[in-house]
Amino acid sequence: MAMAREEADAAARADVFARQAAAMRGPLAAYFRRRVRNAVEVEDLVQEVFLRLTVRGTPDNTDHASAYIFQTAASVLADRYRRRIVRHADEHVALDPDLSGDQDFDPARIYAGKQALNAAAAALMTMPERTRMIFLLRRIDGLRHQAIASRLGLSVSAVEKHMVRAIEHLMAHAGDAR
Repeated sequence: MAMAREEADAAARADVFARQAAAMRGPLAAYFRRRVRNAVEVEDLVQEVFLRLTVRGTPDNTDHASAYIFQTAASVLADRYRRRIVRHADEHVALDPDLSGDQDFDPARIYAGKQALNAAAAALMTMPERTRMIFLLRRIDGLRHQAIASRLGLSVSAVEKHMVRAIEHLMAHAGDAR
């Protein structure tokens, strides 16, 4: 008989807690709207709170249900930010269908791109060796002028002049390729 009473009490607590949680849907959505830029995510975050509440079960003390629910919401929000940081979510670039349409696989465009690449490679090979090396260290390896100067035993000014010559050389050859 005591077991049946405990089960009835647990069911009653669960029912009370479920009603309290359902009443918190609006305040939870407002809580997330104030903290999340993307309004589309608000409903997902609210659902995540309810999922966690369901998985954890009814707390023993339902007197402070709203505090418990908002603590769960804070935990959901913290986990969201951690996931965004780990996944570098703010660095993602949205797909632009206009930029990645069918024209990317146009054979004439691919051929023209290969021709331009071959012309640029040929122009690079006609540069003086030091100028070519400085250009490649800067543009391909991404080194700064100071690092290139240190590596090659030159002044920063000399590196800058070589870069100007390299770009002028490439521009002159680009005009010839047309």
